[in-house]
Amino acid sequence: MAARENMFADIDRMDAGAWAAYLAPDVTMRFGNADEVHGREACRDALQSFYDMIGGLRHEVVEQWEQPPATIVQADVTYTRQDRREVTVPVVTIYRVNREDQIADYRVFIDLAPVFA
Repeated sequence: MAARENMFADIDRMDAGAWAAYLAPDVTMRFGNADEVHGREACRDALQSFYDMIGGLRHEVVEQWEQPPATIVQADVTYTRQDRREVTVPVVTIYRVNREDQIADYRVFIDLAPVFA
């Protein structure tokens, strides 16, 4: 976990490249009800595209469980919308690492409807 202790801070800085550095080259990501995205660069680009739709975000980790190779993170995420209003939604992120300790599977369970309402 130590190698990923700053991962959510990197996300909150809206640094898609820093976040992508945690990922395996052949990673699979699913964010909410969007289609799966495959590959480190495609995941980075998908996150950057999402950043382009919001003004900012910050994670408050509520609890975290580790059962290698999986980590489950429960958080409240506050999104700053383009109109500068803030909306907080609950989220659960589950990620699994490969033998090289890179994230090989990244799943975000979230309802973004309130963010874009």
